Amino acid sequence: MDFQVLGQLAVRSGTTTGRLTAPKPRKVLALLLVQANHIVPVETLSVELWGDEPPASALTTIQTYVLQIRRMLARLTELSSAQIARDVLATASDGYQFHVGPGQLDLHEFERLTASGRRELSRGDYAEGSRQLGRALALWHDSALADVRVGPVLKVEVHRLEEERLAVWQQRIDAELRLDRHHAVLGELGSLAARHPLHEDLQAQYMVALCHAGRRTEALEAFHRLRTTLREDLGLEPSQRIHQLQHSILTADPGLDR
Repeated sequence: MDFQVLGQLAVRSGTTTGRLTAPKPRKVLALLLVQANHIVPVETLSVELWGDEPPASALTTIQTYVLQIRRMLARLTELSSAQIARDVLATASDGYQFHVGPGQLDLHEFERLTASGRRELSRGDYAEGSRQLGRALALWHDSALADVRVGPVLKVEVHRLEEERLAVWQQRIDAELRLDRHHAVLGELGSLAARHPLHEDLQAQYMVALCHAGRRTEALEAFHRLRTTLREDLGLEPSQRIHQLQHSILTADPGLDR
């Protein structure tokens, strides 16, 4: 079986897709997969489903949702419900644990490739580091759990995953800039900068890429957009680092090459 959370929630076996349409069982499945190979306490599942006001039947209802997931997994495979309960979605002392193997869950592959890419960057191999981080980002097909109505627990998990995705994006782009591939990342970087208008690191990368692509005027315009947005939205000025970057662009400072 293959499991996907970096986009729409999906469970597949070969060419067959598992069907689980009710919103609350999908929440349970999503949380179990995001925390795969770890025990998810019943209390955590309850908070995700009902917040601070669980019904009196919360435990029984969660057990029913887990049973529905197990039945779906059994239909998808040649395993019996008992095998699913033992080897895939197991009951623990105070919760449930979803077991996945290497390569089965896209989130784990993303984490593995990200770690590999960062190791290469730390060694100074920017080309290989960028390639590995690019493979990690290619596993994303949309926002994390894009079709799941997330509750308070999954909301935090989704935010964490999206922040990590953005960090990987920044590191890959930084590696590309170090390799003088400024033209290659301009489109991607422009889109990211537009989606994150208050993110100084992304705006700085965009300004540097524009400058190296011979578009110094647009780089300065990007600085002014950032300053205007920060002032209007937060009442803040750009950091000293951003002002120094603007000065370097204005003066064509050779230090920009570094």
